[in-house]
Amino acid sequence: MSFKTLTYQSIALAGVAQSVYLVHQLATTGKADADAFKASIESLIAFNVDNPADIYGGLAGVKTGLQQLQKQLSTNQLTNPDQARYVASLVFLESKFSDYPDMQSKVHQKLEVASQQSEHFGATHGNVLANIADIYHTTVSTLAPRIMVNGDPSYLSSQEVINKIRSLLLAGIRSTMLWRQCGGSRWRFLFFRKKMLAEVEFLLSEIAKEEQ
Repeated sequence: MSFKTLTYQSIALAGVAQSVYLVHQLATTGKADADAFKASIESLIAFNVDNPADIYGGLAGVKTGLQQLQKQLSTNQLTNPDQARYVASLVFLESKFSDYPDMQSKVHQKLEVASQQSEHFGATHGNVLANIADIYHTTVSTLAPRIMVNGDPSYLSSQEVINKIRSLLLAGIRSTMLWRQCGGSRWRFLFFRKKMLAEVEFLLSEIAKEEQ
């Protein structure tokens, strides 16, 4: 079965959108939507899954990301310049990251350790997040240009918030890799905006049915 479909591209891109939305939330308010945050972090340690949606624990796991995509695809204007910049940076960094198989292997090995750690503490426990944040800081973050996060200095000076942001940026890289693996590309995003918007709205309607 091929995963190179618009459905799975939309789900993966929603994963990216969700990560950067949560980064923006944390940087500006010090808090992030708990359910969406949990799904994004758990996507990093979902190794044995049947399809891309399962990486997020099911379609509902990227509801926030799909809502963000819907908002952006419905207009030609940037709904949030910072979030758009984070997405562009993640896409660029992921393309560089893909050129370093040794670094990819290192990240995978360290995430397996984080996965084992999460079995005892839970994926969003402070110790697990500190570990994941360190993985990002010592690998992807060493590639140029580094992603500069804008926000309230009082939140960005908090180690807890920094760990969450770095963990989400690594989750964003994971989702960007998935998007490419599912056949996603910049030109497809540009030329299939209407089709993707229709798909995103369909996926949101499916989530709404599940929630009823």
